[in-house]
Amino acid sequence: MNTGFGYFATHDAVRPDTLARLVEQRGHEALLFTEHTHIPVPPGGEPPKDARGGELPRRYWHTYDPFVASMAAGAATTRLRVGTGICLVPEHEPIGLAKTVASVDDLTGGRFEFGIGAGWNREEMRNHGTDPARRFALMRERVQAMREIWTRDEAEFHGEFVSFDPIWSWPKPAQRPHPPILVGGVGPRVFDRVLEYGDAWLPNYGPGVLERIPELFRRAEEAGRRVEVVMLAVPADPAALERCEAAGVSRVMAWLPSAGYDRVQREMDAFETALADAHGE
Repeated sequence: MNTGFGYFATHDAVRPDTLARLVEQRGHEALLFTEHTHIPVPPGGEPPKDARGGELPRRYWHTYDPFVASMAAGAATTRLRVGTGICLVPEHEPIGLAKTVASVDDLTGGRFEFGIGAGWNREEMRNHGTDPARRFALMRERVQAMREIWTRDEAEFHGEFVSFDPIWSWPKPAQRPHPPILVGGVGPRVFDRVLEYGDAWLPNYGPGVLERIPELFRRAEEAGRRVEVVMLAVPADPAALERCEAAGVSRVMAWLPSAGYDRVQREMDAFETALADAHGE
């Protein structure tokens, strides 16, 4: 079971390149960056709310672009896998997004991972011209169109939301056929999305998540597919880490705080100590 971290890379916390060097030096496999292009200002001076109705932390509207952060992290390291955790696909035009993903993967020597999701902030989506009710169908078509661009010299796609005649677009990704697509979310139909166009499931650790993994593996086997589980938000708890490993999780990833270097190191120390305890070291 490999390890890594997720990070809200903000302009007032440890820089992506600095953090990436530290993560690689400590022997972890990956560093994934979050995305919010913006957070709409709530009416009436109310604080913004998260998906569960709690107050939204300020880091959500202070994040770097995750592809720029991934490129900075990739350029500062030689082995570390970098990527999005997650990219809000309904907020991007697919031809341009395909170019960005391919460019970062090529420039990092095939170390990019494309974590994706449809998002939860409905006003944020609407500001990008997306109907929240259609966001999953939109994401599906945009991913399908991007896969055509990545894998064909002359790509063409015609769907309900995305349509273009044959195009040329290089570079192609360094990884073949394309960077791994990690599908986020824990909704009732998430496995349909993973099995249709994903290479891994990328949920946040929480109640009932591990118990769903056998169903995913069973369905993947029936479909002749091989998929992995990459688990975000795993606590620094040896028992939780043991449960992840027993369930077949390929990589456990803890969230690091958007903070200064010393606090980030303390959080990494705690996670690494829990990992050592889980393995009896």
